[in-house]
Amino acid sequence: MPMDKARDPSVKRKKKIRRIALGVVGAVAILAISVAIYSLEPAAYPVEREAIWTGTVERGEMVRRVRGPGTLVPEDVRWIPARTNGRVEEILTKPGVTVTADTVIVELANPELEQELEDAQLALSSARADYENLRAQLDSTLLEREARLTQVRADKDSARLQADADSELAEEGLIPDINYKRSQLQADQLDEQVAIENQRYDKARTSISAQLAARRAQVQQQEALYNLRRSQMESLQVKAGISGVLQEVPVEVGQQVTPGEPLARVARPDTLMAELQIPETQAKDVTIGQTAFIDTRNGIIDGQVIRVDPAVQNGYVQVDVDLTGELPRGARPDLSVDGTIQIERLEDVLYVDRPAYGETGSTVQLFKVVGEGDRAVRVDVGLGRSSVNTIEVVSGLEEGDVVILSDPSAWDGHDRLKLK
Repeated sequence: MPMDKARDPSVKRKKKIRRIALGVVGAVAILAISVAIYSLEPAAYPVEREAIWTGTVERGEMVRRVRGPGTLVPEDVRWIPARTNGRVEEILTKPGVTVTADTVIVELANPELEQELEDAQLALSSARADYENLRAQLDSTLLEREARLTQVRADKDSARLQADADSELAEEGLIPDINYKRSQLQADQLDEQVAIENQRYDKARTSISAQLAARRAQVQQQEALYNLRRSQMESLQVKAGISGVLQEVPVEVGQQVTPGEPLARVARPDTLMAELQIPETQAKDVTIGQTAFIDTRNGIIDGQVIRVDPAVQNGYVQVDVDLTGELPRGARPDLSVDGTIQIERLEDVLYVDRPAYGETGSTVQLFKVVGEGDRAVRVDVGLGRSSVNTIEVVSGLEEGDVVILSDPSAWDGHDRLKLK
């Protein structure tokens, strides 16, 4: 029976070495392939050229502007309120009609006011009659006082003449001294009587003036009441008050109105201004006196900022613009317009058309076109001051660079684009 031959140990050792070597070579190959794969750039994301919007970075003067929608409104607008209670009897003029100051727009009715006017007229007539009657009585009393004063003065003068005559006769001894003294005493008494009557007459005149003034005040009070009622009656015919265009009549026939309630609005169409709504993020740079341009879609009107509302409403700030240019045809109140306000001029700055997103003072990621214009890479771009269509470039780009301004949200996760 043949015996098995023992295997040479060197052969076994060589096989083991070969296996180890092959394992090492395989591991190195796998590692090399992994490193090569890791070092490869990711594949560029394909984008159609027609689907993107690009802009070129420029250097020079950049004019900062802000823009907002708005409406044309009249500078001279008058709301016509009700001056008394009443019921709308008739609306005589419709909105849109050109009116004058005397044009009757609404006619009201108030039967109670008609009765009050009649009562006030009667009271005024009665007050005037009482005044005239009192004045006649007081004039008669004053005449009596004046007649009495005249009579006393005449008696005084006669007594003085008699006293002077008796003085001469007494000196000649033709009459007793007692007669002269009696004449002198009577003259002195009449002097005092004249003084007293003068005082009575002056007091009578003063009293008459006071009584007439009091009664005249009553007459004036009745006149004021009558004029008020008459004015209220006249106000039942509601007039425009100014020449212009009737814009609104916010009442209906049969409606009861109270004093102060608006009945109509009239505006002068030849004096208009623009009320713009500027986003609050842009309105901080708007100041009074800045130049503005109002687009009516039938022409552009020059203007100037005259007021900036300090309050913010729904994210917008109202800016009033005075129209300094000639109004184009078709410009009318409540016309929708677009307004552009010139903020400032920036000299020698880098700027580019505004991208789809990115605010003043922010850093955004844009795709810069590189190579032969067939590739684009993502870069960080610092933005500065902005305008309506352009924005300042602070960092990340140079003059002549072309960047993609379209919304890059569709390319999130990709840093390279291939432009086809």
